Amino acid sequence: MSDLKSRIGWQEYQKLAPDAYAALTALSKAVGASGLEPNLIELIKLRASQINSCAFCTQFHLNAARRLEIPAAKLDLLVVWREAGIFSDREQAALAWTEKLTLIAGNHISDKDYAAVAAYFTAAELAALTTAIGLINSWNRIAGPLSFPPPIPKPAKELAHA
Repeated sequence: MSDLKSRIGWQEYQKLAPDAYAALTALSKAVGASGLEPNLIELIKLRASQINSCAFCTQFHLNAARRLEIPAAKLDLLVVWREAGIFSDREQAALAWTEKLTLIAGNHISDKDYAAVAAYFTAAELAALTTAIGLINSWNRIAGPLSFPPPIPKPAKELAHA
């Protein structure tokens, strides 16, 4: 286990950068109100966080996905979603778009890439999806470098005694 310590914690960040935190929170609410399926939003946030190696965001969105009762198999196999055979065509399109936008440096987003995702999303949904991907990448670039400690849930056994 790593001995990496938090540089600035999540709650401390909220206090140190309240306007930035409020703006990111407002953007998150806008994405949530966009009509995109909550399960889909969590899957793309989790996938981008995995790619960006953001422990805080990965755990945060695993916790959120479990609360939404996303099947464990989808969470377990998200990192290999192309090979898993359990994601819908719409989910696969969103995950491919997530990977393209998350790994945008040095990569060109082609008309073919856009057409592939646009086949499954309306223009408004695609705008919201792209915003959600941009948002989680922003959070990954804040939480990762500041080493926010991951929000590890307590095991059910411990919660019963709390």
